[in-house]
Amino acid sequence: MKKIIILIPVFNDWPSLKKLIYEISLQINSIKNYTFSMIIINDGSTTTQPEINKPQNLEFIKIINMIENRGHAECIAYGINYINKNENFDNLLLMDGDGEDRPEEINKLLEKVTLNNSISVVAKRVKRSEGLIFRLLYQFHKMITFIFTGRKINFGNFSCLSKDDIMKICNNTTLWSSYSGTLKKYIKNYNEIDSIRGLRFFGPSKMSIFKLMYHSFSIIEVFKYQVLLRSLLLTIGLIYSSKYLGAFLIYFSILTILFCLIIFIVSALNKRAYFRSKKNNLRNISNITH
Repeated sequence: MKKIIILIPVFNDWPSLKKLIYEISLQINSIKNYTFSMIIINDGSTTTQPEINKPQNLEFIKIINMIENRGHAECIAYGINYINKNENFDNLLLMDGDGEDRPEEINKLLEKVTLNNSISVVAKRVKRSEGLIFRLLYQFHKMITFIFTGRKINFGNFSCLSKDDIMKICNNTTLWSSYSGTLKKYIKNYNEIDSIRGLRFFGPSKMSIFKLMYHSFSIIEVFKYQVLLRSLLLTIGLIYSSKYLGAFLIYFSILTILFCLIIFIVSALNKRAYFRSKKNNLRNISNITH
C-alpha cells in the first residue's frame, strides 16, 4: 500500500477545514491501494481551534501549531520540510484548506499518480470561480509572468508530489516565497490534470488585490535572473524602436526597469522568510487519534 500524506495550511478558517476533512474522507473512501494521513499547519491562528475528529479512513491527523502567522508560502514550505524529515510516505498531496481545491478531484490526481508513482501531478486550472475583476487580474498576472520569465504557470498549490521531487525542492530558498514557482523551476517533468477552481466553503476570499500582486511578484522573482535578462533586452528594443515609432516608448522602457527593480526588491524581502525559517516558530504538535 502506498502512503499518502495530505498537507493543508490553515489560518483561522476552522469551519472550512472541518468541512474539508469530511469531504476528503468521503472522496478517499473508495480509493484502493493507498493509505491516507493528514498534517495540518496551523499558521498562528488567532481564533479558537474547535474540536476536530479523525475519520476512520485517515491513519492519523497531526496539527502543527505555529507561534507566529508567517503567511501561506512559508506555511507550505515548513510543512513540506517537516514531512520530508519526519514522516514515512510515498507521496505528498497538497491542497488549500478553504474548499477552492476541490476534494472531488483527488481521485483524478491519484489516477495520474498510479500511472507512474515517481512523477508528480499538478492541477492545471482551466476554470476559476471568482468574480470578473479577479479573473481579469489573474489573466494579466499569467501574461506578465510569461513575458518576463518565459514560463506558463497555470497551477497553484493543489498537487501530488513524489518523494523524489520533494527532495529536489525542499532545500531551495525560493520554496519559502513561492511553491508553484519553485515547482516550475526545479521539476522538469510532471503530469497534469484539468482542474476547476472551486468556491470557498465559508466566508469571502482573503486574497486582496495587493496580496494578488505580491503573490504574482513572488512567483516571478523565482526566475529573477531571467527577468533581468528579458528586461534588458526589452528596454533596449523599446529605446531603439522609439526612434521610429515615437518617444512614448521610452516610458514603457522606464516601466520595464521599474518592474525589474520591484522583482529584485521582492526577492530580497522574501529571502527573510528563508532565514526566519532557521528561527524556531513551532509551538506544539497535536495528535488527533479519534
